[in-house]
Amino acid sequence: MQSSTVQMLIAARRIADYATELGAEFENVEVRPAYEHMGALLADSVLQAGLNYNSVVFPRITAILKLFPELDRVSTLTDMVLRGETSSFLNWKHAEKVGRFDALVSFMSAASVEDVVDLRASLRDGAFVEAIREVRGVGPKTVDYMACLVGLDSVAVDRHVRTFAKRVGVMEEDYDFLRSVFCYAADLLSVSRREFDAWVWRREASISAPQLSFAF
Repeated sequence: MQSSTVQMLIAARRIADYATELGAEFENVEVRPAYEHMGALLADSVLQAGLNYNSVVFPRITAILKLFPELDRVSTLTDMVLRGETSSFLNWKHAEKVGRFDALVSFMSAASVEDVVDLRASLRDGAFVEAIREVRGVGPKTVDYMACLVGLDSVAVDRHVRTFAKRVGVMEEDYDFLRSVFCYAADLLSVSRREFDAWVWRREASISAPQLSFAF
């Protein structure tokens, strides 16, 4: 365990030093929005995996916030799911993401999570985090992404984080290892973990597809 911690700290220092070499500035970094609308939050969490955020996900979340202001609680979302209207709500036809959204709504209802305040508190509970990972298609990245969306200081390890790590020779693939490394790196840089996560995302996204940026 001690050896693993030392390895994490060494890797974190590499990440932090590389960010400094790149001239990283965090004063005006835009982070992922923190929602107060459970429908938008769960939709964002479900849709973001594997899709272009700006062109596919963001317009759908914007539409949800505009067209469905009343679907901001799990109880109203449950009624919508029971009516079979999830596909229309998400503006998405593929059964996998529709089913994952329905499963998350069902899980939240069973866990007595009604709104974003409840979810924010629940995501601090290890037993809840372990349980939500049992929902089909919900892995650690989705949970950490969700934590960012409720305003918790977290890092969601996606392909951009992994690519950034490999640039400085951090080749470890383990999710929890990399999350800890980037959290420690943010601490070394005296920046919030959400801000560092956003900076890495923006930089790597601009390299892989120059037209991409965070949209709000």
